[in-house]
Amino acid sequence: MADALTSKTCTPCKGGIPPLTLEQAQDFQVSGWELQNDARQIERKFKFRNFGEALRFVTQVGELAEAEGHHPDISFGWGHAAVSLQTKKIKGLHENDFIMAAKIDRLADQATA
Repeated sequence: MADALTSKTCTPCKGGIPPLTLEQAQDFQVSGWELQNDARQIERKFKFRNFGEALRFVTQVGELAEAEGHHPDISFGWGHAAVSLQTKKIKGLHENDFIMAAKIDRLADQATA
């Protein structure tokens, strides 16, 4: 599923559509990402060797978010980062969140390689 998602691009969400149900979200589930808040958001925590690696990863995620037009919540510190995704206009999950999750995973794999 992750490979199929990384080949996609986020589409603008104007709202007015229902968020994914728990069952639909589970169908899109990307390994390592946890469903949270009654399946209204997904989150993953990443580990790095030091602050610099974490900072580079967060910067890359920010650049990806700008390119895709889909922006996560990010927190980070020495050797760690946490990324949360939710489509805010629908107060829940959309396919875009899983596209971003798969692409963020690819960045994390490159950051620790």
